[in-house]
Amino acid sequence: MHSILDFFSHHIEIIYIVILSVFLGIEIIGRVPSVLHTPLMSGANAIHGVVVIGAIIVMGKAQTDNYFAIVLGFLAVVLGTLNVVGGFVVTDRMLEMFKKKKTPQATKKE
Repeated sequence: MHSILDFFSHHIEIIYIVILSVFLGIEIIGRVPSVLHTPLMSGANAIHGVVVIGAIIVMGKAQTDNYFAIVLGFLAVVLGTLNVVGGFVVTDRMLEMFKKKKTPQATKKE
């Protein structure tokens, strides 16, 4: 327990930055107009793709006897992949909303 408190006391500035960035991100995303959500989702999917590649590289560099790092890396890859796929599904559904619907042709009366 002492080592955890020691870690927090040495890295308090980084912890403050992370907490403030979370609040800032919530405020920024909450104020985005609905028209811009589709381009932002596409950009976020690209970023998450980079995160998945990074998780694969880190997991590949882990020592073979460090099961915690391997399991954590595998979990990061799986959850990151699900996030990317889900983001593309949502983006695809949002883009479908902007397409014109085809109207069925009425039968001609003679």
